[in-house]
Amino acid sequence: MGIVVNVVNVVNLVAHQRETLDLWRDFVLRLSSAPVVSIAKIRGRTRGIGNEFVLACDMRFASRQSALFGNPEVGVGLIPGGGALEWLPRLVGRSRALEFVLSADDFDADIAELYGWVNRTLDDGDLDSFVDTLARRLASFDRRTLAAAKAQINRFGVPTAAELQSSNEMIFPMLALPDAQARRAKLHGIGYGVRSDFELNFGKYLPSFGRPDDDDTGRQHD
Repeated sequence: MGIVVNVVNVVNLVAHQRETLDLWRDFVLRLSSAPVVSIAKIRGRTRGIGNEFVLACDMRFASRQSALFGNPEVGVGLIPGGGALEWLPRLVGRSRALEFVLSADDFDADIAELYGWVNRTLDDGDLDSFVDTLARRLASFDRRTLAAAKAQINRFGVPTAAELQSSNEMIFPMLALPDAQARRAKLHGIGYGVRSDFELNFGKYLPSFGRPDDDDTGRQHD
C-alpha cells in the first residue's frame, strides 16, 4: 500500500480545534500498533502534521527527486504537537532530531535517508514498483506472524500516549505568546496554504520573519 502525503496546515489545525490533536494522538497510536504493516510512499512536500503522519507509519520510502521533509513549527513560534518530538529522536537520534526541529528547515530526501528519517530513497520512476514488490512480499507471509513481529519491535520504537499528550498540551499556551501571534500574522498575504514560492520553500523564508524583538517593519529595536 502506498500513501502520497502532501503539506498539512498544522497551525490552523491546532489553533481552532483543541480536540483535534487528541483525535490525532489516538489515530497515530492505533496506526503504529495495528496488526497490519503501513508503508508510506512519499513524493512532494511533507511538512508538519503530514510529516508526523508518515513518521507514524511502519516504513517510509521517498522519491529522491521530489520528496522534501520538515517540521516548521518553531519558525512560527510553536512546537510540533503531532508526534515529531516523539518519533524523530527514536528514528534519527537526539542531535539530528534537534537539528530538524529547531532549524524548522526543509530537508531533501537524501538527507532524510542518510539520517534515518526514511527507510530509503529511490529514483522517482522506481518508487512505485519497489513499494509494490515489498507490499506483495509481506502479503505472502502469515499475517499473525507479521503482527507478532511488529508488536515485539514496537516495544523499542513507539511513543506512549502520555508522551504524545505532553507535547500536545504545550501548544495551546504557546499560541498566546506574542512572538507566536506575530509570526502567524506574517503568514497571511504571503502565499501560505496555496501554491506559491513561499509554500514550496517554506523553510527558506522562515528566518525572514525576524527575531522576537523585531518590530513590524523588520528593523530590530535599539
